[in-house]
Amino acid sequence: MFRKKALGYLNKKREELVRISKEIWDEPELAYDEYFASKIISEYLKSEGFEVELGYADIPTAIRASYGSGGPVVGLLGEYDALPRLSQKVGTSQVPIKEGGPGHGCGHNLLGVSKLAAAVAIKEGLQQEGLDGTIVFYGCPAEEVLTGKPLMARAGAFKELDMALAWHPSNHNMARYGSNTAVNSAKFHFKGITAHAAADPHNGRSALSAVELMNVGANYLREHVTNDVRIHYVITDGGGEAPNVVPESATVFYYVRAFTRKAVVDVYDRLVKIAKGAAMMTETELDIEFLGGCYNYLPNRTLVDLLDKVMRETDTPEWTEEEIEFAKELNSKTDNYEKVIQAGLAKEGQHLATEVLPQSDEPIYASTDVGDVSHIVPTGSFVTATQNIGAPGHSWQVVSCSGHSIGQKGMIYAAEVMVGVMDEILKDPTIIERAKEEFEDQMGGQEYICPIPDDLPIP
Repeated sequence: MFRKKALGYLNKKREELVRISKEIWDEPELAYDEYFASKIISEYLKSEGFEVELGYADIPTAIRASYGSGGPVVGLLGEYDALPRLSQKVGTSQVPIKEGGPGHGCGHNLLGVSKLAAAVAIKEGLQQEGLDGTIVFYGCPAEEVLTGKPLMARAGAFKELDMALAWHPSNHNMARYGSNTAVNSAKFHFKGITAHAAADPHNGRSALSAVELMNVGANYLREHVTNDVRIHYVITDGGGEAPNVVPESATVFYYVRAFTRKAVVDVYDRLVKIAKGAAMMTETELDIEFLGGCYNYLPNRTLVDLLDKVMRETDTPEWTEEEIEFAKELNSKTDNYEKVIQAGLAKEGQHLATEVLPQSDEPIYASTDVGDVSHIVPTGSFVTATQNIGAPGHSWQVVSCSGHSIGQKGMIYAAEVMVGVMDEILKDPTIIERAKEEFEDQMGGQEYICPIPDDLPIP
């Protein structure tokens, strides 16, 4: 009866929840600036009887909201930050609402509200059935810069949980067993001495030369790292605009990724040595601005199997002709559509996902700070279709679908799956026991150490 009552309440609240997702879509906010999204979600949770702390872990846009008592204690990981320069109207052509403005190119307006929807539905089911259990909604800012959850973990978040659930918008439906990469990010600031590049070049010390030498060294490093390592950079400050002036300052921004935290730390330490060598060669000063890092995602097979089971028991969205035509038009405008077909994620001529795909062990080289949570408590992750099959990641097409009924239907389906998972663990407590045993085996006695040092301030 728990699932029936919880889903009934979810259906009753559906229009309100869809409206909130659209309001957040209408007000896209970048990392650590999600004041509107965190406020509207917090207020809704309060109205539903949750104990809510906005500004959790001294992060103004972080939320911890809980309902219930006793075990199991289940955490839902919400996010709501947007991406820069992806402003887009709902439509099948690329038309920004505000030129150069942000947009929900990862569908986090749906992501946060799916967890909100699941939380209020689970709360109602627990309340009506008089069941023990605690649901904790974590509103996690700044996932796009991969530091929100680590900063929350640094303050002690997530330890209270028996398990956590993560969901992400996608172009298909699947419970994921594949890992994501860990990451470190840092800016390397070089300071030299300016001079006239023709009249007295001998008096100059080029910060830009230091950046270029560092990048050359990093590119030679690529030959001597494991295959899972990814090193990428952008020069954010080239030090000037005139070639006849020796650049006094220059900055390069690096990401180092790998499938283990240890590999990331090892390669990052070598990268720092390269930066110091570049500074020495150019007689410039080096300031390293470490921005943070996150862990690789550690999937829990017990929870992923459970997610897969519940996804198959839960009806996937039924797409209207209008929604299919909308997706078809979007797919016609991207080369990615054929790549998705070739990868076996959809059938030729299909424009919106309708079935649940088999579980995938395929690792993903992108990163998510859900990885940190997965090293603290057993964590399961899944995706549902909220966009056209060919939508490239972080694209205007994702923004368009995230404000459309396509995204909203996939969001509600995800919430229904999370309700179903809660129902299963209430009926069979041994699921969590098995998930914890698996987690302990995976960790092998190691403990989570936050990758962000205590002295690094909250942005």
